[in-house]
Amino acid sequence: MESVYFDICASIILAALMFSAVSRKMTNGMVNQIFMFIIAINFITSSVDVWAVAMDRSPDPCVYSMASRYISHSLYLFLHNFTSVVYFAYIICITDTWHRFKRKRLLTGIVAGAYGLLIVLLAVNPFTRIMFYFDENGIYTRGVMFPLFYLYAFFFMLSGVIWLIKFKRLFNAERFYALLMMFLLAAVTVIIQWFNPDLLLEMLGAAISLLYITVMVQRPEDRVDSVTGLLKYEAYAADMKKNFANDKHVTSIITNISNFNALNSMLNYDGINSLLKTIADIITAINRDLKAHAELYYLDRGRFRVVLNTDQAELIYLISEKINFVLRKGISFNGMELNLIAYVCITRCPEDVPDFKTLMLFGNDIHNRTPYTGQVLRASEIAQKSPFGLGNELDEIIDRAITDRSFMVYYQPIYSTAEKRFVSAEALLRLKDEKYGFIPPDLFIVAAERSGAIHKIGDFVMEEVCRFIAGEEFKKLGLEYIEVNLSVAQCMSPDLADKILGIMEKYGVSPDKINLEITETAADYAQNIMTENIDRLYSEGFSFSLDDYGTGYSNINRVASLPLKIVKLDKSFVASEDNQRMWIVLRNTVKMLKAMDMHIVVEGVETKQLVEKFADMECDYIQGYYFSRPIPEEDFVKFVANSLS
Repeated sequence: MESVYFDICASIILAALMFSAVSRKMTNGMVNQIFMFIIAINFITSSVDVWAVAMDRSPDPCVYSMASRYISHSLYLFLHNFTSVVYFAYIICITDTWHRFKRKRLLTGIVAGAYGLLIVLLAVNPFTRIMFYFDENGIYTRGVMFPLFYLYAFFFMLSGVIWLIKFKRLFNAERFYALLMMFLLAAVTVIIQWFNPDLLLEMLGAAISLLYITVMVQRPEDRVDSVTGLLKYEAYAADMKKNFANDKHVTSIITNISNFNALNSMLNYDGINSLLKTIADIITAINRDLKAHAELYYLDRGRFRVVLNTDQAELIYLISEKINFVLRKGISFNGMELNLIAYVCITRCPEDVPDFKTLMLFGNDIHNRTPYTGQVLRASEIAQKSPFGLGNELDEIIDRAITDRSFMVYYQPIYSTAEKRFVSAEALLRLKDEKYGFIPPDLFIVAAERSGAIHKIGDFVMEEVCRFIAGEEFKKLGLEYIEVNLSVAQCMSPDLADKILGIMEKYGVSPDKINLEITETAADYAQNIMTENIDRLYSEGFSFSLDDYGTGYSNINRVASLPLKIVKLDKSFVASEDNQRMWIVLRNTVKMLKAMDMHIVVEGVETKQLVEKFADMECDYIQGYYFSRPIPEEDFVKFVANSLS
């Protein structure tokens, strides 16, 4: 006799899963919603099965109307087989391949036709008795066509497994095998129940498989940001990778709060989290009100994303305009009116950005590369003016430049206000590609640091500088030293000092001919390896300068503690020429640094008036376009030689 205990256990598990999904905020996004739908369908199915079996197990089943019994069993079979369709839909959704499934019209037709046939067979079953019937004793009995239900379920299980294997590359091994296990567990329990009709294991098998998926795949902590309730960085990265891999056309509305760091400094931890939640609620409300059905993400540091699977230009622009309007007018928060500088940009993928890496590069710092206008931006327009189109080619370009030694070292002369001549120069790396021309250093240096190529590039620059210093032309110019920049990544390399000393020994160059330049950002890293490198090189006779002093928060204690000979004032001081208060700050900064026995270089000087003003202020060196742009070695030699005549 059939037992409902397994169905009751399944119902309890499924009810717990539904409660868990809601409490863990697993209700946003299509994948979560379909998974919730699967749980709900299985819960209703197991409950209906309990109802149907309860009537069958009655001491006198005939007391129940035949109509009720037919309805309960028909409803169970209808729902149970519908779950096979939903399982398949879940696999399509989690692989983000709906657009591909729609193209397969034959498969779509088979799915619709097969399920339509089952509905018809169930509808006429009370008259035909071909699917199931009740014998003269009122006992539930399988009909001759009953195996169609199993054939139907097998078809969708097999389709789901094939589809999953086809897009296996979209998952790590853990998630792939967890999804595969969902089908295998369901198949095992179906087979057992086929041969043992009284052992109602199918719903329990479904419940256990969904529990396994909840634990291994549908983990909100992997996809949902706990502060905003939106999907987080990892989810955005995974979803956009799928979109590009599946050739799916989507639009990502990039929203970056460019003054996030300032707001973060002003508000406490709870305050900034509350602000982020407020912004997330605004974007969520816009998405809901416009019925856009977009996926919403919060990445980090004030960066939000709205991703739409639609080409409705009017809707996309309307969402962007609403987000831009609300954020631009500011937000009332804890009695304050907060001004948000929000960059909102419509980015079509892959029309505007060809691949995932380019998308992330474009979105990460669009606010640093694009002037703020207060208007909605379009990536198609920005990409025409900016080098974002390089995308994945950057790594290839850098590798090719290293192999072919096509990097070039340019030199920008540095003028001594005391000696009235050029006494040194800064070595600056340049890269000219056959396809893209000159690539901005701030673009390829970042890419090289990310890939690790910066170490080979640093060796190349040191080789070129030492070769130049060892030559006769350098000696004729009467230059004291050349400044060479060190990146953060180089400073963190354990063998930095050995490599520099080895190159200098190769060319017979003494340490006093090279001044190593580190930025304030690099100096921020209080790492043992960096400290050891600086101390080792300093003990060998190298001098150090601190670049970009005055950008952001300048730590005086850091300046005093490092073995610095030179401090280079950032060009932002020069840009504040008309700001009298800034000049007061500048004069006192110069006095303080001079009292610390530091030499001062002023960068970015472009006028004779500024040269004279900084000379009167007793700044030691001037560097800028007033004298010369960075130029190739041959031109640099001619330039300095002409200045001596």
